[in-house]
Amino acid sequence: MSPAELETYLHDHIPLSRAMGVRVMAIGENGVTLAAPLAPNINHRETVFGGSASAVAILSAWSLLHLRLTAEGLPSRVVIQRNSMEYLAPTGDFIATSSFAPDADWAAFARMLSRRGRSRIAVEAVLEQEGIVAGRLHGEFVAFTTG
Repeated sequence: MSPAELETYLHDHIPLSRAMGVRVMAIGENGVTLAAPLAPNINHRETVFGGSASAVAILSAWSLLHLRLTAEGLPSRVVIQRNSMEYLAPTGDFIATSSFAPDADWAAFARMLSRRGRSRIAVEAVLEQEGIVAGRLHGEFVAFTTG
């Protein structure tokens, strides 16, 4: 899937991503980078609304799992089970880049999903504004087979 295809998928299936102005900047086997402008995500303090920061970070992490599962022929529904978010007050356009948590074991995750039809894995995302860290997400996601 190309960045443009993922962006269309997100806008069509997760309408909030369109309203937030989310753009897909880069995709890879081990990370997805999304960008969002301040204007539709601003709060009363003229910083990024916390819900928007969290949503873009979660979208980045979810996209990484969606793309990797699709590429490996493991059709699944992916949902977030829990997360923690650290907010460092971004004041402008921002990006979120996801990656697997250091202790995440993709091979074990995929095996469990294939065997049991359900598996869980930790994914992280870092928010940045002009190269400065503006937030961090740690999320636990669950995948359920659909095929």
